[in-house]
Amino acid sequence: MSITNVILSGGVGSRLWPLSRKSRPKQYLPIFEGKTLFQNTVTRNREFCDSVLVVGNQDNFELSRRELTQANIDDYSEIIEACPRNTAAAIAFAAFSALPGDILFVTPSDHLIESGAEYQKAVDRAVTLAQEGYIVTFGLKPTKPETGFGYIEAKGEDVKGFREKPNLETAEEFLKNGNFFWNSGMFCFQAGVYLEELKAFEPEVYETSKTAFESASSGKLDFELSMKIPSISVDYAVMENTKKIKVVLSEFAWSDMGSFASIYDHFKKKGHKVDSKGNMVIGTKLHTEFVGLKNTIFVYTEDAFLILKKDRSQDVKKVFERLEKERPDLV
Repeated sequence: MSITNVILSGGVGSRLWPLSRKSRPKQYLPIFEGKTLFQNTVTRNREFCDSVLVVGNQDNFELSRRELTQANIDDYSEIIEACPRNTAAAIAFAAFSALPGDILFVTPSDHLIESGAEYQKAVDRAVTLAQEGYIVTFGLKPTKPETGFGYIEAKGEDVKGFREKPNLETAEEFLKNGNFFWNSGMFCFQAGVYLEELKAFEPEVYETSKTAFESASSGKLDFELSMKIPSISVDYAVMENTKKIKVVLSEFAWSDMGSFASIYDHFKKKGHKVDSKGNMVIGTKLHTEFVGLKNTIFVYTEDAFLILKKDRSQDVKKVFERLEKERPDLV
């Protein structure tokens, strides 16, 4: 049995603009004790896996290569997507490149995870379940009523259902209920089992992904063939349909670092300066004063500033989407 860490690295990190740009998405920002989230992902999973496969895109594969070199890893393989087709296809490419019995441990490249005994226990259990033919997802015990994550409803290791990102009232209900867990976006399964389920529930995604993969040249996928692949997430395509699903309920520290609220909390924990009203400056050492403001984040870059209330962090994506149309040079 071989275990491959499949690292998904296609995201842009639009909620972290202006730090995160298309030319340098959040997983490549060296702002986590001098390291990047991508580097941390690779090094964290090395001890569990026999090989590394990066599924990225033509805009960032060179950044991934640089990160791997800096992490002293040269025995990796890569699949370079011609255009984003979402996670169902990205994982299918990885599965087509493996033997049916190989275990794929699929992880995003941009999550902050505390490795240690709890993490090892969760991964070991997931690998055991994957060997038994299950498709495994990881559910994290929530520590607060988070509205930025999807949730898994569970009874033991059985999945009762998936829930979209909730409003605050629903998130508070989930927390009180006790059997709802954050959906980590990490998975573990045999390559062949995943492909069987994808073929059963989304045959068009399966067939078009297979055609694109088989026509790839030096790991690079063809644009025209890729555009024929329906863009659908792995959750919608497989996880919400398969009867083979299990969840490993986990207690390791985890964050998807998907918003400035997450960045703020992490930086604060690490001793980053916050004033008496809870205001934080990111990206500059210039002396900054906040008057009449509290829990505000000021983000400084050379060509753009962002000023936001911490509790409006999810709205940064709307700014990114508007600038994509109005000022593409800034994204």
